[in-house]
Amino acid sequence: MQKVNITLGSVQSVRDFVQQVIMLDYEVDLVQGRYIVDAKSIMGIFALDTLSPIEVIAHTDNADAFFSAIERFIVK
Repeated sequence: MQKVNITLGSVQSVRDFVQQVIMLDYEVDLVQGRYIVDAKSIMGIFALDTLSPIEVIAHTDNADAFFSAIERFIVK
């Protein structure tokens, strides 16, 4: 399991992020406060505050390629 924090400031950002996630063969969750949503669910993502940091949990030990693909969303 690997984790990073992201922000998704626009509808287009959410769409681009989901396009990256749906290509994966492992599960990815988004966690914000007490909410946990499937990262492949656009409606679930819009239930979160996309302007605040969201924790991304990739349920794999090798998520480096995925994290590289979403580099522009990662909070540094």
